[in-house]
Amino acid sequence: MKIPLSQPDITKREVDLVLKVLSSNILSIGPMVEEFEKRIAEFVGVKHAIAVNSGTSGLHLAVRALGIKDGDEVITTPFSFVASSNCILFERAKPVFVDIDPDTLNMDISQIEGKINSKTKAILPVDVFGQAIDMKSIMDIAERYGLKVIEDACEALGAEYDGQKAGSLAHAAVFAFYPNKQITTAEGGVIVTNDDEVAKLCRSMRSQGRPITGLWLEHERLGYNYRMSELHAALGVAQMERIEEILDKRQKVADMYNERLKNVAGVKVPYIHPKVKMSWFVYVIRLERGIDRNKVMEYLLSNGIGCRPYFTPIHLQPFYREMGYKEGDFPVTEAVAKTTIALPFYNNLTEEEIDYVVEKLKEALSMA
Repeated sequence: MKIPLSQPDITKREVDLVLKVLSSNILSIGPMVEEFEKRIAEFVGVKHAIAVNSGTSGLHLAVRALGIKDGDEVITTPFSFVASSNCILFERAKPVFVDIDPDTLNMDISQIEGKINSKTKAILPVDVFGQAIDMKSIMDIAERYGLKVIEDACEALGAEYDGQKAGSLAHAAVFAFYPNKQITTAEGGVIVTNDDEVAKLCRSMRSQGRPITGLWLEHERLGYNYRMSELHAALGVAQMERIEEILDKRQKVADMYNERLKNVAGVKVPYIHPKVKMSWFVYVIRLERGIDRNKVMEYLLSNGIGCRPYFTPIHLQPFYREMGYKEGDFPVTEAVAKTTIALPFYNNLTEEEIDYVVEKLKEALSMA
């Protein structure tokens, strides 16, 4: 049996909408992008959604739109996909890491205030693996110190904390739609915000700094080609039409894994905070200390089962080490990162396939 790590859920509706765009002769800057933005804004419960060509692009524009610049510091997490920190470096600002909560794997909010100084301009939390972080507490800290907040919700479309949707409270938040995400546009992302000025700046900067209204070749600020195409937006519209169905499918897959793995010796299933409504991005187990993770993964891969370590700590990536970071800087992050394995996870993963993954995992554990 061959089971990939992830797989998109594409139906005839997605194909039909893409073909509709192709037959319309409007392939960029058209009605499909506007429709996708409208659906995202309504779903999250915000005034503005600005579609871009990747989550990374969205994070970069949010950093620029909130005025973060050379020499500023942004407090964030080392346990994330590298883009959540790189977007700070793009503007020559400095990421300042705080360690993570050992259960939720989100940044440890209790450590934020200890890292705030005169150079601190923003906080950039991440909703890791689709588990929404306590944004109200983060926004309270930001208000006390006059800081901006950019929520990296790239893995968390549809997640909630205490009834509040991910992306709805920050000054700006970003979702991403790579094929392994909850919904996909193949490549793409979106910035959401209730701030009219942030929305205006992001719309301008995603399209070469053009004014929102004005002549095509006018450029009133530095900008980029970060636009989402009509074809990508068509995929997104079709996916958003069935967003609740997609989230339910992913919850059912996670439930099947949880039930089969909850009593397996050596395995810790994902912890979900009691105030969180999870939006499952990946299904990541943790192995007990002493189990050889590499041997477990090698056995799974040799049996056709896709798997990955999620995540390698950002501060231990080679070019971050060159900045002076080293092992021991963030011990919780480092300890967790040595134990994680992402198992195959996608909408239409079958019960038979999950049984096969669990069977081979148990075999691997018996030999590790």
